[in-house]
Amino acid sequence: MKLAATSAAGSAAIASLGACGRHRAAVNTFGEIDFSNELSIPALAQARTDNGGTRVFTLGISAGETQIKPGKKTQTWGIDSSILGPTIRARRGEQIGFLIHNGLDETTSIHWHGMHLPAVMDGGPHQEMHPGAEWYPQWTVDQPAASLWYHPHPHGHTAEHVYRGLAGMFIIDDDETDALNLPSEYGVDDLPLIVQDKAFDEDNQWDASSPMGTPSGILGDEILVNGTHSPYFDVTTRLVRLRLLNGSTTHPFNFGFDDDRDFQFIATDGGLINEPFTTNRIMLTPGERAEIVVAFEPGDEAILRSYPMDISIRGNEARAFGIDDQFDICQFRATSELADDTEVPSTLAPEPNLDIDDVITRRNFQFSGTHINGKRMDMERIDFGVRLDNTELWTVENEHNNFHNFHVHDVQFQVVSLDGNDPPAHWKGWKDTIHLPNFEPVELLLRFTDYADPNIPYMFHCHVLRHEDDGMMGQFVVLEEGQEIGSVPDNAFHENGHG
Repeated sequence: MKLAATSAAGSAAIASLGACGRHRAAVNTFGEIDFSNELSIPALAQARTDNGGTRVFTLGISAGETQIKPGKKTQTWGIDSSILGPTIRARRGEQIGFLIHNGLDETTSIHWHGMHLPAVMDGGPHQEMHPGAEWYPQWTVDQPAASLWYHPHPHGHTAEHVYRGLAGMFIIDDDETDALNLPSEYGVDDLPLIVQDKAFDEDNQWDASSPMGTPSGILGDEILVNGTHSPYFDVTTRLVRLRLLNGSTTHPFNFGFDDDRDFQFIATDGGLINEPFTTNRIMLTPGERAEIVVAFEPGDEAILRSYPMDISIRGNEARAFGIDDQFDICQFRATSELADDTEVPSTLAPEPNLDIDDVITRRNFQFSGTHINGKRMDMERIDFGVRLDNTELWTVENEHNNFHNFHVHDVQFQVVSLDGNDPPAHWKGWKDTIHLPNFEPVELLLRFTDYADPNIPYMFHCHVLRHEDDGMMGQFVVLEEGQEIGSVPDNAFHENGHG
């Protein structure tokens, strides 16, 4: 990564962690950012091929410090870096593996968000790594090209670990997408953008306190993109593909440009949609991804912004989740001559193909307070089992004046309806994370394939990470025909030989 950063031993500290909170008004940085730092592009993770043909990535989690703002360096955590991690890139059909070392003095984990894989390789709260431990997950990549990501998932501490700096992009490629003439040169016309809100104290250390008297969790008043403060990017091509990731713990973003230019929306969490569509705004809640293609003219300057959101949350609750905030995020500066060798085809990928007529089981999930269906997360309780290769219809509803979203591990789902109506255009591809508008039920079709395990569960939860940490999470297992729900081992990680 092109960051002025050095490693440092020991655990990083977060200023004000555990404090009672701070008062917060709506933030507006429009016109206030000087865009003085070149955007850091995360390095591509390197891998070796073992004797069995598996591509093995070696990753080290450690504490460090990073020069984010002028003055003192910020104590941060990173993966093969002082902050954030490298972009992992793999192809559909590849066997991949990881050797991950936890160099922190705290237990953590690495979860592969959006990945279809066995539950024991998922990196959730049952696959935690103690200080000094190593983990060796491996699986065969078997899903369409998409922009995924990876981040910690330790039970009760996910928000803190992500906020300290542990996250990275995970890009899947496939032959069908390669055959399209989309922008695809990494770091040139194909850019990962990990967008995160941060708050700093007077010594440039993280301030992780929550707004006073609110349930939101950590909320910042400044933006980092790929760990870069006040970033700019020099554009050298007419079309630029932005892989947008909301990597924040709490804050939603409503992306658009300062001149309200249109862009083409081409991909959701799970990959390319069937047909691109033109828009000038896209809202992403924590954990969501989208790919857009933006056109530039020679000499253009444009600022990617986050605009206030049309979300039905009232009063202090709206401010507590940053609904009314306005951020300048990244400036794009087009050179005087632009290469023009790519395009956005009129058809990109097959539509999601689950059929409501094939539904075997229907389930309902009510989100309220820190509970799902009146229950808080219990590591030893398996909430239900789904049958391998059965199609299910899940109805998920946010039942109070609060901000929630919904993420399911292992699968990409198909959105059937929002409050009885057709889903919006940006929900019509494969999704794994979705906003839950207040009192408007969302219907989802899901089908779990390939991997069954009666004892090791997958998670479903709110991806507002304080909510997840406070118990707004449940777990389920995938069962073969005739199997019954088992019981979670005392330590699933060690029981499965990966500690």
